[in-house]
Amino acid sequence: MQSTQGQATHKKNSMFDQPIAVWAVAFASIIAFMGLGLVDPILPMMKDKLGASDSQLTLLFTSYNAVMAVAMLITGLISSKLGVKKMLLTGIVIIAVFSGLAGCVNDVMAIVWLRAGWGLGNAFFVATALSAIVSMSHVGVAKSIILFEVAVGLGISVGPLLGGELGAISWRGPFFGVAGLMVIAFALIFFMMPKASTVATAASSKRKASILDPFRALKHRSLLTFGIAAMLYNFGFFTLLVYAALVLGHLHHVDVHGLGYVFLGWGLLLAITSVFTAPVLQRRQGTIKAMCVQLLLFAATLFVMGYWTTDKTTVIAMVILAGAFLGNNNTLITTAVMNAAPVERPTASAAYSFLRFIGGALAPYYAVKFAEWFDFHAPFYIGGGFVVLAVIVIALSHKHLKHVDQVEGH
Repeated sequence: MQSTQGQATHKKNSMFDQPIAVWAVAFASIIAFMGLGLVDPILPMMKDKLGASDSQLTLLFTSYNAVMAVAMLITGLISSKLGVKKMLLTGIVIIAVFSGLAGCVNDVMAIVWLRAGWGLGNAFFVATALSAIVSMSHVGVAKSIILFEVAVGLGISVGPLLGGELGAISWRGPFFGVAGLMVIAFALIFFMMPKASTVATAASSKRKASILDPFRALKHRSLLTFGIAAMLYNFGFFTLLVYAALVLGHLHHVDVHGLGYVFLGWGLLLAITSVFTAPVLQRRQGTIKAMCVQLLLFAATLFVMGYWTTDKTTVIAMVILAGAFLGNNNTLITTAVMNAAPVERPTASAAYSFLRFIGGALAPYYAVKFAEWFDFHAPFYIGGGFVVLAVIVIALSHKHLKHVDQVEGH
């Protein structure tokens, strides 16, 4: 018994002590999440080249996130039939096909529809990747989630940089770039992830999965609270990601390379804090308190951008700084969700992601509408307001969330 405990302790020493299959999924996750910010630097260019309006450009994110939100509801059902490995590979193929097709068309609304297909592939991949990493990992749930968030952060940070560099050649470049990278991701999963792995054990219990499982899971107050909070803070997140890029491109004339570097800085801070500072904050403040503090700090960056929208330096500095608060919060809330309710982790992830991506679908479109209805400062103020509302939702349900801190402390 002592020997077994010693081995377990050794395995939990480092987040990086992982089987090769986990590294394959993590690296493929980096590539998959590049798609989130890849089109960010080329938004002003697409407006000029395709004659697109700002509202049409925001639909590139709305269609992507809306399909992801709905598709999350069926990922458990499909995964139980395909198996984890085939589910990941199917998602990768869908992403590659639709991103490649998006680079071939000349109409922005056609790209909007193709981005919807891209979102379907991302839903298949993302919902499965997190549970796969957690199931195959040797280091426990918390550190596995941090590893996944690192992959997310790196993908989000490298995406705008790659989009900026390829976009400087042609606005089509980023779309073709994703398609090519997904071929690499496919090879990694196909050759490095065993067909029969520890994930099969987790998947086998989902043989009788139902499309209603995520809705049943939301009956748990803790999971519902985190889902609603994520929907609200994602409104601020995508206001930053999309509207800030439009402001920097149109109002401050930051070119495609510049936008790539700005959001690279944002994404790098997001990735670094996900790993190094989020666990420290969690230990010192507790998951719920730390989460609320980080959300309020993120809201503050949006309010500052709202007040100093015409100051390029301030907007750039706040975009980059926001990455730190988002990185901390992403790790904290994802860890909390995995321990929020007595349901299987893929089901909890699907339910939470359904609500989260609804916020991501609404924010880009309405951010531009708020600018049209009020003024160009308004989207930042309103986005910050939604983030503050997320904190209020968490605070009002605090008694239903105490067990999350207890689990993490244990």
